[in-house]
Amino acid sequence: MKPYKIPESVLVVIHTADLQVLLIERADKPGFWQSVTGSLDAVDEPLAQTAARELSEETGIVADGERIVLRDWHLSNIYEIYPVWRHRYAPGVTQNTEHVFSVEVPRDIPIVLAPREHVQYVWLPYLEAADRCFSSSNAEAILQLPRQIV
Repeated sequence: MKPYKIPESVLVVIHTADLQVLLIERADKPGFWQSVTGSLDAVDEPLAQTAARELSEETGIVADGERIVLRDWHLSNIYEIYPVWRHRYAPGVTQNTEHVFSVEVPRDIPIVLAPREHVQYVWLPYLEAADRCFSSSNAEAILQLPRQIV
C-alpha cells in the first residue's frame, strides 16, 4: 500500500522577467491549470529541496542556484484539501499547508512535462494565468508576482 501523503507542500510559480507565467494542465483533471505543486517526500525534507525536486520532475527545469534560482517567499497558505484528493492523506486529514516559491526563467527554456502528471503547458501574462488557475491560493500567488520580484 502506498504511504499517505504528507499534508505539507510547495507551490512554485514559474515566470519570465516580463511576468509571463507558465501553467501546466493536470492529467488527472482536464481543465485544471496550475503552477508546479508537490508534497514533501519526508517530514524532514527541506522546503527548498522539495521545490527544486518538484520543479525538475514536473517541468524539467533545474534550479541550479546560478542561472535558475528558487526564491522562497516565506509565505504559506493553509487550505482545505479538495475532497477528490483526500483519500491520498491519512484519515481525518482535511487541510494542507502550502509554501510559496517562485523561479524566473528565460522564455525559451525547454519544458519537459511528466506525462502521468500533466498533459500540456501554456505561457500567459500573469493576470490571465491567475484567472486560469483552479486553485485560489495559486491564483493569489500569481497576482502577488509584481510585488515579489521587485
